[in-house]
Amino acid sequence: MSASTVREAVLTPSTHKEGESIKGVEISKENQVCGFEWEESLKEELLDFDLLMKSYRTTGFQATSLGKSIEEINKMLNWRLSDEEILETDSEEEREMNYRREKKCTIFLGYTSNLVSSGLRETIKFLVKNKMVDAIVSSAGGIEEDFIKCLAPTYLGDFSLSGSSLRLSMLNRIGNLVVPNDNYCKFEDWVVPILDQLLEDQKKEGTLWTPSKVIARLGKEINHEDSIYYWAYKNNIPVFCPALTDGSLGDMMYFHSYKSPGLVVDIVSDIREINNIAVKAKKSG
Repeated sequence: MSASTVREAVLTPSTHKEGESIKGVEISKENQVCGFEWEESLKEELLDFDLLMKSYRTTGFQATSLGKSIEEINKMLNWRLSDEEILETDSEEEREMNYRREKKCTIFLGYTSNLVSSGLRETIKFLVKNKMVDAIVSSAGGIEEDFIKCLAPTYLGDFSLSGSSLRLSMLNRIGNLVVPNDNYCKFEDWVVPILDQLLEDQKKEGTLWTPSKVIARLGKEINHEDSIYYWAYKNNIPVFCPALTDGSLGDMMYFHSYKSPGLVVDIVSDIREINNIAVKAKKSG
C-alpha cells in the first residue's frame, strides 16, 4: 500500500454543508461544541447561572444530556394552554384567554429512596414547597427516609465500608451514607401511634385509606418544615407510592397488624386517582 493511498484513506475531507443533517448529526452553528465563557460572564463580577446551565447543552459528553434535560424542564415550566390553538372540543371556560394564560403543564415528579437519603432531599423539598410539581411518585424508601431524617440525622461514610461490619455496630450503609439503626427505632416510636389513629378513623368514621392519604396524614403529623411530605400535605400535592409497605414502614404495618389487626390500605383507588390526573391534564411532563 502506497503512502498516497494511506493518506487518502486518513485525510479524505468531509463533504458536509452548513444546515445539513448527516446520520443524525446536525451541522449548524447552534450545534457546535462550545463551553461556558467564564471571563465574559464574570466581567460584571456576577455569575449568570442561566447562561451556565444553557451552556451545558453544547458542552458535550454527559453535560449535553443534562443540558437537554434542563431544556425539557423549562418547557414544562413555561408552557401555558394559551400556547395552543383553541379546539372545537374545548369548553367555554377553556376558551377564555385568562384561563388559558394561567393553565400550566401538569408536572409529575418521580424519584427513588436514595435521592431522599442524600442531600437532594432539600432540592425536592424546595420544588414541593414552592408548588413547582403537581404530583409525586416515589418508592417506599423515598417516603420513610424523609420522615426518619426529621427524627435523626444521616451521616457521610464511604462506598468501600463493609455493610456487614457496620451492621455489627448497628449502622446501615446506603452507598456512601450511614444511618444509625436507632433512627429506625425512633421512626417506629413515632409512626405506630399514628397507625393506631388511622385504624381508629377507619373504624369510627369509615375512612378509606390509600397510600397517598396515609402519606398526607404522616406529612401532617410530622409537622416539620424540613420534610418533603409536610409541604406536600400543606400544598395539597398528592404523593403516590403503590409499594408503600416495601420498607421499614411495611415492617411497622406488619407488626401493627398483630397488635391491632384490621387496618386496610387501598391501592386501587390511588391508581384511579393518578390516572385521572394524567387524563385530565391539558399537557403533562
